[in-house]
Amino acid sequence: MNEMDILKLSKEVSYAIRHAPHEYELELDKDGWVEVHQLLEALRETDQWRNIQEEHLFSVINTSEKKRHEILDGRIRALYGHSVPQKITKEIKQPPDFLYHGTARRLVSSIKEHGLLPKGRQYVHLSVDVETALQVGKRRDEQPILLKINARKAWDHGTIFYIGNEKVWLADAISEKYITVC
Repeated sequence: MNEMDILKLSKEVSYAIRHAPHEYELELDKDGWVEVHQLLEALRETDQWRNIQEEHLFSVINTSEKKRHEILDGRIRALYGHSVPQKITKEIKQPPDFLYHGTARRLVSSIKEHGLLPKGRQYVHLSVDVETALQVGKRRDEQPILLKINARKAWDHGTIFYIGNEKVWLADAISEKYITVC
């Protein structure tokens, strides 16, 4: 499987287990897991993925810089980014003192007024470093605005944070009082 195929498979898997498991007749458990064999069977129903094997899923996971998925004990899940109606349970954890969020310039006034809200996702996504936050922000704006989140203060005042992976933290929402526009 070449690099382009791995990228396409990563997008397909993300879509299936983050956004549209019903389209693939998959049922996620409360933690977002689905049996690997069920996902493979669903993917094999299309010509493009007819010969897909478990090792291809491992290639997707092992070559991804963003670590979107994990496989454990014959099950696979997305670590973050879900938009399915069923709330996916995440591990509550105290965040680092500061986190970052890259956003489009046109959204800054709304964020200053209402804070960060998950919109179509289950959680607000935050980055541990400036580079990742700006990379994410560039998806919607070539010159994104960087937001610095005082996560420690928010945590101390009752905001709950969840671990996504080593670079991504999640929250239900972030009040505007903990956000600084850089």
